[in-house]
Amino acid sequence: MRSLLGYLCVLSALTATGFSLQCKVCAGNNFGSCTGTTMTCPADNVCGGSRALTTANGITLTDIFTISCVPKNTCNTPGSISTPNINIKMGTSCCETDNCTPPSPTLPGNTFQPNGVTCRTCTSANSDWCYTEDTIQCIGNENMCLLQTNNIYGSSKLSTALRGCATKSICDFGTKSSTSGGVNTKVSFSCTSGSFALRSSQFVSSVIAIAVAKMMYF
Repeated sequence: MRSLLGYLCVLSALTATGFSLQCKVCAGNNFGSCTGTTMTCPADNVCGGSRALTTANGITLTDIFTISCVPKNTCNTPGSISTPNINIKMGTSCCETDNCTPPSPTLPGNTFQPNGVTCRTCTSANSDWCYTEDTIQCIGNENMCLLQTNNIYGSSKLSTALRGCATKSICDFGTKSSTSGGVNTKVSFSCTSGSFALRSSQFVSSVIAIAVAKMMYF
């Protein structure tokens, strides 16, 4: 369970890269309480507000809000990831003025209709690899088989991995490396549109995770 919160963290923390705007960089329980430093965004980025909601068997585990610079093409692209007991819903909204506060993002709706895709599923709390014969029946728009890996290096080291179902919008995020406050973070995804087989695709990631948020802000 803690490893899944780690995935959420990393996902959340890496949402950022942006335009020549000045954007807040922070994490909190809502956008109103999200205060932190200011950064100058890279080109073609805007100020993005990301929300990552993690539930286990219908019970909310975490509901994390972050603000940072994000690529403009990641705005308004909700997505989700599922394992047998865990569901992570993510969304990003954007605004385009210095230090603006984005509106609350839209998250995907609930759906339980199988879509015919079967994926392997596993998690690892201490390695960036996991493999298993266990499978999960994918539902709704989660028609991609996902391998997500996270690596955080700094005062402490964390490597995690997750396999399950995901929407294409999650797969299209990408691989991103960042360094902040002495903490180096890398998250990457590999997806396939077919059951079981896994073809690598590197994508651009979005959103801040609890581990990174704690190292950077708490």
